[in-house]
Amino acid sequence: MTTRTETLEDETRIESRDDLLRVFAKGEKPKPRWRIGTEHEKFVYAKSDHHAPSYEEKGGIHALLIGLTKFGWQPAYEGDNIIALTGPDGAVSLEPAGQFELSGAPLDNLHETCAEAGRHLAQVKEIGDALDMGFLGLGFWPDKTRADLPIMPKGRYEIMLRHMPRVGTLGLDMMLRTCTIQTNLDYASEADMVKKFRVSLALQPLATALFANSPFTEGRPNGFLSYRSHIWTDTDPARTGMLPFVYEDCFGYERYADYMLDVPMYFVYRDGKYIDAAGQSFRDFLKGALPALPGELPVLSDWTDHLSTAFPEVRLKSFLEMRGADGGPWSRICALPALWVGLLYDQGALDAAWDQIKHWDIEVHHRLRAEVPRIGLKARGPRGRTLQELGREILDIAHSGLAARARLDGAGSNETGFLEPLREIVESGLTPAERLLERYHGAWGGDVSHVYDEMSY
Repeated sequence: MTTRTETLEDETRIESRDDLLRVFAKGEKPKPRWRIGTEHEKFVYAKSDHHAPSYEEKGGIHALLIGLTKFGWQPAYEGDNIIALTGPDGAVSLEPAGQFELSGAPLDNLHETCAEAGRHLAQVKEIGDALDMGFLGLGFWPDKTRADLPIMPKGRYEIMLRHMPRVGTLGLDMMLRTCTIQTNLDYASEADMVKKFRVSLALQPLATALFANSPFTEGRPNGFLSYRSHIWTDTDPARTGMLPFVYEDCFGYERYADYMLDVPMYFVYRDGKYIDAAGQSFRDFLKGALPALPGELPVLSDWTDHLSTAFPEVRLKSFLEMRGADGGPWSRICALPALWVGLLYDQGALDAAWDQIKHWDIEVHHRLRAEVPRIGLKARGPRGRTLQELGREILDIAHSGLAARARLDGAGSNETGFLEPLREIVESGLTPAERLLERYHGAWGGDVSHVYDEMSY
């Protein structure tokens, strides 16, 4: 989730609707300036007994943050607490139960992206080894109850933890027990944003299947391949889902702004503190009638904060966020941006991907979203094709898009090799979660603790 160190402060008063739309329009960039941003989260555990460290305990999350300053990271504070780090590789931040996130810098190519991930993982492993900590690459805590997990000292999380049970049954699990990989990409114009949004939203279920990696809950199989993805279906219907209006003729910046104005607020940030505005309306805020701050009008930072509190499968800010993937190992951290860059950053590939999905009706989108968390690549789209079959074609398109980009590393290799982990999944027809379940029922003898040996970085 967004930490305010990642948000450009802008105290400009919102005077008109155009000010709201300008946040999206300022994201427009010519193709040579398109960049790749990759975010990845991992679970932190004590090697001695696998417990999730608290912020304040000796050798806990605070110590991990302090340790990383050795590499030049600069601390960011909320009150007296370090809650994030900033540096050339982006920002390191904390999810609600101490899940550790790198929000990477905007980079030109996937070689740089994978090198960035490698630097970050090497750094956290070095400090983690000194603190007897390990880092787990999964989409959901495999053995922890909610009660087992600590809470990080961040004001926005206090508000969200109070609010989640009012609007869904699984929101606390989303906050405390999930990890994801995300990719953030640019667009050239409003029309380009619309096409990229439509293609990427339609194909999020495919990404969910390819990255499905959360089949265990509290030590046992949970009946899902991506339980993390399922959790979003009962977190908060006002701010999650497939957004069918994206496929309406009128979709653009204005329609997305209207959606966000209808998303209930969580908070307002003032003087270093989060003010609880959960369930209140940004439309009222624009009129100076927000109950949490009566008579006060919003500034642009309030709007950018609010944009970070919706969680659809694809999210628009001043870039597009792809949100469908479970957390996983290093190779898949690099593979997710490879998939989306290959599909969205070459016009021929984007057109080909659009041709694959442009005739899908809304029922197809909703059905795939509902089925994939349980059955992964076996889910069927139009004409009875499985996602495994569609996946082969989509990966071919992504491969062609990456080849056309011709971004080469020092050895002269292009970016297509980063798709190989996904090729292996599609050819086998088995998601990462199904591989884990095979081991659980076989070599692990029903003992999920083996996941710490096999899925740690």
